[in-house]
Amino acid sequence: MPDSERIDPTLDPNLSSDSEGGLQAGLRPRSFDEYVGQKFEVDNLRVFVEAAIARRDPLCHTLFSGPPGLGKTTLAHICANELGVELHITSGPAIERKGDLAGILTSLGERDVLFIDEIHRLNAVVEENLYPAMEDFQFDIIVGEGPGARSIKLPLPRFTLIGATTRAGLLTSPLRDRFGHVARLDYYSHEELTRIAKRSATLMNIAIDPDAAFEIARRSRGTPRVVNRLLARVRDFAQVAGLRTINLKIAQDSLLRLGVDNEGFDRMDYRYLETLIDKFDGGPVGIDTIAAATGEHRNTLEDVYEPYLLQQGFIQRTPRGRVATRRSYDHLGRKPGKNDPDLQAKMF
Repeated sequence: MPDSERIDPTLDPNLSSDSEGGLQAGLRPRSFDEYVGQKFEVDNLRVFVEAAIARRDPLCHTLFSGPPGLGKTTLAHICANELGVELHITSGPAIERKGDLAGILTSLGERDVLFIDEIHRLNAVVEENLYPAMEDFQFDIIVGEGPGARSIKLPLPRFTLIGATTRAGLLTSPLRDRFGHVARLDYYSHEELTRIAKRSATLMNIAIDPDAAFEIARRSRGTPRVVNRLLARVRDFAQVAGLRTINLKIAQDSLLRLGVDNEGFDRMDYRYLETLIDKFDGGPVGIDTIAAATGEHRNTLEDVYEPYLLQQGFIQRTPRGRVATRRSYDHLGRKPGKNDPDLQAKMF
């Protein structure tokens, strides 16, 4: 089946290089039984898929939301595999014109799955033409020009649209309301990531000790894509060192050389927190100011770095901007400043 991955060699969970894209695809679970984590959502999807198969209907249109790397694309693959249909993959920015959308929709087979990544980035014209396709399996085409122009409704195969977004709040209400099911994917536990690391190590043909698998898992920011990427790099260090098994020491040494600390922070996380604390006294400060000071794009900070920092309690979002918490000061070995929210809470 077709596949697509973004291209970049960094530790960013939203990106992957050519070789890493192949790695992730090779490690991807192909059925609900193989999938680890997201139990609540997976159990529901099993029911919806089984019901669709029994009725010989397409699966209801489904939206997956959540931070990058949590398995949205993988679940789309699994849904198509379980349904026994073809998966067609594209992204919101790639569908620039109405004609692009028409070409994609008319290429679908009966009950096929169309996966649109970054669906929140669809332009307004394309989105509006998607509505009748989702609701009535029809596509409106204008034939002719001027007063003689007329609209023709082109019938489409019954299909399933699966959308993926890291920013559900940017979806318009009319689009969001047309999805029959909305699934929010959450960060994974250390135990779930440890299971993923062990499974992936087996597929990579290298043994791994349980404590080494846990060490990699706990530094993976709650994200399967990151645990697989770190595991692949630790495997490189282990093999060059002549080891047939990844043990705790080689895992710790490798992660240290990769610049990944005990919290799963990399250099960009440190730059973010150091900027917030050292340059702006812990905040509050706006995201645009932080982006300018760190030299990183606002969207990257909001989509890739901040969700984990927020979820782990290192920063807070306030109406006036971002604020560093006591945990950030402790992690960097700094004394809390006057804007420390924990200190202010005690004062009142």
